[in-house]
Amino acid sequence: MDVIELTRQLGAAIQADERYTKLAAAKEAVDNDAEVQDKMKKIEEIRLAYQTAAMDAEPDEKLMGKLDKDFQDVYASLMCTDSMAAYEDTRAELDDLMNYLMQILYLCVNGEDPATCEPQTEEHDCGGECSHCSGC
Repeated sequence: MDVIELTRQLGAAIQADERYTKLAAAKEAVDNDAEVQDKMKKIEEIRLAYQTAAMDAEPDEKLMGKLDKDFQDVYASLMCTDSMAAYEDTRAELDDLMNYLMQILYLCVNGEDPATCEPQTEEHDCGGECSHCSGC
């Protein structure tokens, strides 16, 4: 069996993983959430209005500031919806899995024993709470 076939099998295993199926369900919930879709549409309208205003020969800084604030407000309210919060949580779980797998592959490519190599985990004095700093 070659490396490409093994990669395809790994892809199938990832798609069978609970984290992947939870993300797929969360994405479907977001896609079917009218409130989320309305907010996403509003964000796109604000983004287009901002781009149009920025392309003026003399951009109206007051208008651009208002559009920026409107964007931030709508985005914040979007991220607070139940379905979007669930989506972000499940996406983070799958991202963590993918990062872990990529670290194992990286170690293997650099000569580590595939059967025993273990990615290092970051230790934080803060317990992982990033609200008081710039993040990890």
